Amino acid sequence: MLALLASMGGFIFGYDTGQISDILLMEDFLLRFGTCTTPGVSSTCTFSVVREGLIVSLLSIGTLVGALAGAPTADKLGRRWAMTTECIVFIIGVIIQIASENVWQQFAFGRFISGLGVGSLSAAVPMYQAETAPAQIRGTLTATYQLFITFGILVAYAISIGTRYVPMSASWRIVVGIGILWALILGIGIQFMPESPRWLAAHDRMDEAKASLATVRGFSTAEAADHPIILREAEEIRTNVTDYMKNRGGWLDCFSPANKTLYRTILGMTLQSIQQLTGANYFFYYGATVFQSVGLQDSFVTQIILGAVNFFCTFGGMYIMEKFGRRTPLIVGGIWQSAWLFVFASAGTAGNPTQNQGIGKLMIVSACMFILGYAMTWAPGVWILIGETFPTRTRAKQASLSTAANWVWNFLLAFFTPFITKAIDYRYGYVFAACNLTGAVVVYLFLYESSDLTLEAVNMMYTDPDCKPWTSGRWAPPGFTSRQDLVEQARAAESSKPLASGALEEQRIEKRSHTDSDPEH
Repeated sequence: MLALLASMGGFIFGYDTGQISDILLMEDFLLRFGTCTTPGVSSTCTFSVVREGLIVSLLSIGTLVGALAGAPTADKLGRRWAMTTECIVFIIGVIIQIASENVWQQFAFGRFISGLGVGSLSAAVPMYQAETAPAQIRGTLTATYQLFITFGILVAYAISIGTRYVPMSASWRIVVGIGILWALILGIGIQFMPESPRWLAAHDRMDEAKASLATVRGFSTAEAADHPIILREAEEIRTNVTDYMKNRGGWLDCFSPANKTLYRTILGMTLQSIQQLTGANYFFYYGATVFQSVGLQDSFVTQIILGAVNFFCTFGGMYIMEKFGRRTPLIVGGIWQSAWLFVFASAGTAGNPTQNQGIGKLMIVSACMFILGYAMTWAPGVWILIGETFPTRTRAKQASLSTAANWVWNFLLAFFTPFITKAIDYRYGYVFAACNLTGAVVVYLFLYESSDLTLEAVNMMYTDPDCKPWTSGRWAPPGFTSRQDLVEQARAAESSKPLASGALEEQRIEKRSHTDSDPEH
């Protein structure tokens, strides 16, 4: 439930992203908001480059503002109430959109308001999941946020293809209006979930924090009082929170070089920027238009295919990010994505896809292969890292800054893509290919391997002067001989089995000795 319900925030993000590509081609939408040379004839209606860019990209401007507002909201109200509030904002934006009659600016403004909610959720949800999930499954669980983004995109495509021939404005109003349902599911359902234990601890509610830790691990409230796993993690959180309360971080603290805080802020913003610059949203925002331009009769169907590849491959991404860590998949993914974008751009540049069916098919295949790699690596990987890279005292603000960087590039790509493709056509793919290679280099040189570590241990790793990004996969916190030893001890502790290393047994002996020395016992 922690994965599925909270990730509805990602579903809302994906649904809003996926719907606009098909809506721009719907007959009634063109007649209402386009410029028509012959009134009442949709085939003569078009959007100017500026109008199309604004309708698509104003969502991103809203999400940028929302992402920055997400940190103080999540810190003030708590992670759950913040998400509920953000769902209400999203619903207001949807109502403004479906109430639009003939003024395209109203529809675009509605997308801006919805974006405020989507942007805040994009900062709050991965942070909530990372703060609440056990370290052993944190990667997979946080990756469900990206899985639901892809699911939302696919559902938007499917609903759009089902409503495109519905008479009048229902063709696009149904697609937009259904978004209210997804927001209600998240806004109401999240109130039945446990609050982030780290947020509770930061607000001096340590008993509730222990109960939250126990709940998501399947332990009873009684076990929360003395189970070694709960006690160890609660103590880590308490120590970290004590420092947090003494030195509570403001926005300027995100740019302090101490404890590699500035390093991690820039790293998070860079990774989020590169995720956009991979070129994935070029296909998601303008996919129907792109595929129409390569001579396909039904671009809606091709969007469904692309969305399905994106969704189902993300399941593989969840496995890969948990099995192979964070660094290796992102490096390999960057190289893979770059290679297929070179194929896409070269094919489109070598010949006219509308006149050469073979070139058109090669471009579709290369687009699908690119999405396959993206869905398995950069798509889930970056959202996982945003949840687990930053220290507690500035985590919410650094997550907001990083997510804001994502939305800045989201807006720039959404708005300027029509201008760029008009100027350089499919050679645009070469730009994205270069950005993917750059991403692989950045990951190798600067990203630390954070898989299998608690959030407190991740912070310790980044501040260890002897640990380098390319050696970080072998780093382990004090008391463990290796990263593998840490994983095995955690598994043994959860099943109450002592290990050869004796760490768990020593902990129990120490506890018994303390009890025996107490006269009351």
